[in-house]
Amino acid sequence: MKPINVLIVGAGAIGGFYGALLAKAGAEVSVVCRSEFDLIKQSGYLIESRDLGDWHFMPHLVLRHPEDYPEQADYVVLCTKAIDVSENLELIRPAVSNNSAIVFIQNGVETEQAFIDAFPGNEIISGLAFICCNRIGPGQIAHLAYGRLALGSLTNTISPKAKQLGALFNAAGIECRITDDIIGARWQKCVWNAPFNPLSVLSGGLATQDILSTQDPLVRSIMQEVVAIASACGHPLPEDIIECNIANTRTMPPYKTSMLLDYEQGRPMETEAILGNTIRAARREDVPSPHLETLYALMKLRELKVAQSSNTH
Repeated sequence: MKPINVLIVGAGAIGGFYGALLAKAGAEVSVVCRSEFDLIKQSGYLIESRDLGDWHFMPHLVLRHPEDYPEQADYVVLCTKAIDVSENLELIRPAVSNNSAIVFIQNGVETEQAFIDAFPGNEIISGLAFICCNRIGPGQIAHLAYGRLALGSLTNTISPKAKQLGALFNAAGIECRITDDIIGARWQKCVWNAPFNPLSVLSGGLATQDILSTQDPLVRSIMQEVVAIASACGHPLPEDIIECNIANTRTMPPYKTSMLLDYEQGRPMETEAILGNTIRAARREDVPSPHLETLYALMKLRELKVAQSSNTH
């Protein structure tokens, strides 16, 4: 039986972890990684998971560029940061064949249409990772908590390809839910991302629990605005979503958000995907969002400061 060929583009903490799971379930997983190419090619990844144990993942192929992939991918899985959608689309284009499903596991809202427009002949599967996972050293990934995935096809409501991918993740020990409203699920994840990612940066590096323990009312106000925007966009969220997010955050281990890690390491941040797109949706639907507008303005100032600092060095 022909193995399922998967190409992971953006094999950092998220891509490396989920790629390792797919390989565990029997897929033939190759990775595109540039920053640690030599190390990964020689030694692969060490995954350290509190829930799943520790294991070694040696990719089928380790490539510098997607165009180097010599096979036909059943799935091209994009796990890069959602910084520049058009740049990401051009990055994966050389590896996409006629039968490839394109999967993007990224943060943010309102990015789906760009994928559909760029690849009209391919199935597009939107993916969301509800996970605490960090890169802790060269080729080392720490899975701290959670890990649940939500997948949904944007171009095929009942999608055999999405179900097949979900079955692989479930077989590897991570819950993967197939949904026919993945856009609604994206808004659900934004309820958590919108407060905690920017506040972790603007607070100077506080972990999620510190933010919540001192700024519970602010966090709730930001979440309420996201819920109102999602509803105006046609995606009403569960009534208990804010309470569930608050409760889950209280029980998770102290965690540095992905945006904070990017900030500390001088990398571009997902400000536009998480906040900018949310605010543009609010303006379009005429939903007041003063807390989100303020967060966004402060993050743009922080980005300007980072840019000025890098230009002077």
